[in-house]
Amino acid sequence: MTNEVTEKGRLIFGELMGEGAADAMGHVLANRGFGGDLAEMACQFAFASVWGRDGLERKQRSLVTLGVLIAQRQTAELKNHVRIALNNGLTVRELEEALIQATPYVGFPAIASATTAIVEVLHERGIATDTKTFEERGLL
Repeated sequence: MTNEVTEKGRLIFGELMGEGAADAMGHVLANRGFGGDLAEMACQFAFASVWGRDGLERKQRSLVTLGVLIAQRQTAELKNHVRIALNNGLTVRELEEALIQATPYVGFPAIASATTAIVEVLHERGIATDTKTFEERGLL
């Protein structure tokens, strides 16, 4: 199927995203269809070589990753990493503080987009279901 580094990355991916995600990644790696090479690179580099390092706790790695994705306005990937951050123990309050911390550096439009992505994941998880996006509040 795959080499040791790829498998290590797949396992870390599963720890971060859940067993179902690890199984789905394994299926992509085994079938080697479209996206298979990218999946292998992600497993080897992003998950085995970066997420698998010592030096930062996973919760800290999540905060760094959230900040970068907020700055890049990558809301689809941000949603995945909000899920990972929650799995890594970040609280709703810490997610909000990450948004506040990023605001002076990325601006309110980027924060509004990130807030929507975060609130959607919170609702998906059944967390803070009374929280509304800026759009839902009529502010955007």
